[in-house]
Amino acid sequence: MKKRNYETNQEEGEIDLTPMLDVVFIMLIFFIVTATFVKEIGIDVNSPDKNQNIQDADKKSIVVKISSRDRIEIRGRNVDIRSVRANIERLHAEDPEAPVVVQPHPDSTTEVMIQVMDSARQAGVYNVSIAAT
Repeated sequence: MKKRNYETNQEEGEIDLTPMLDVVFIMLIFFIVTATFVKEIGIDVNSPDKNQNIQDADKKSIVVKISSRDRIEIRGRNVDIRSVRANIERLHAEDPEAPVVVQPHPDSTTEVMIQVMDSARQAGVYNVSIAAT
């Protein structure tokens, strides 16, 4: 018996990837457009202009110093964190125009500085500055 040699005129099938790429790019655009970005929470800082005169904290300012061991000092007296608000209220009552200047030591913690600033706000003083040392 003779084997028949069948010629196949069939071409090999190729998969067209164009529609798949279209879908992938449309999905990419969709995800980029609908993405929500997280806004980091922080403190707004207004840095002084370079041409502005730098003034030292004068006697009118309520200066709150924070030591490297997070000890708080107001007008030469060591103060507990719980009594910072009362001291600032008393000094603010004497001079309502006096701003609060916080002078933290570079080794002090940010937590104590924020607590002092919060105490000043609770005492009714909204002009609070941080003195860089």
